[in-house]
Amino acid sequence: MSLGILFEDARLLAVDKPAGTVVVPGRGEVGEPLCALAQAHAGAKVFVVHRIDRESSGLVLFAKDAEAHRELCGQFARREVRKLYRALALGGVAADGEIREPLKEFGSGRIGVSPAGKAAHTVFRVVKRLRGATLLEVEPHTGRRHQIRAHLFHLGHPLLGDPLYGKERPVGGAPRLMLHAFKLEFSHPDGRRLRLDCPPGADFEAVLASFAV
Repeated sequence: MSLGILFEDARLLAVDKPAGTVVVPGRGEVGEPLCALAQAHAGAKVFVVHRIDRESSGLVLFAKDAEAHRELCGQFARREVRKLYRALALGGVAADGEIREPLKEFGSGRIGVSPAGKAAHTVFRVVKRLRGATLLEVEPHTGRRHQIRAHLFHLGHPLLGDPLYGKERPVGGAPRLMLHAFKLEFSHPDGRRLRLDCPPGADFEAVLASFAV
């Protein structure tokens, strides 16, 4: 698999992760992880700043030195990084909104809304209404595992192609999870503000086209 470079300088590397690729190796995972490809490209150790789900696609950021890694991880922890996603949700989402339901991980590995869970906040905006689906711009203000997927499922609008959350799986029979990380805004370790963009790929656009009105 070739590495889609979105931004690179002496301290940072941002790449476009394809759907189905893991960021870091895990138990039972197959295929070369994105971090290994990034390290091979850089010719030296890289540091994982954040992760997105294996089934999703889009922008992933690596640091090239420990100081940059600490600085960027701190920004994520302090919620100073703006993260935007494109998501195709099942059904007609009535209007823009937000979800503030706490999320908890259950023994099955699934995440669900629970009063015993951790605080989670997701904002969504309607981009386009399609046939039986709604394209959303989603901004998670917290970074819980499967946050967008679990919150929209709780709302009654699971993501198309989701193999975990939905009455039928994958939801809508879509060939991939329709969740794409398309924008990050953060402060570079040198102090300047960066906005990185990652347009959805052909596989995402093909599913969108299949739901066109």
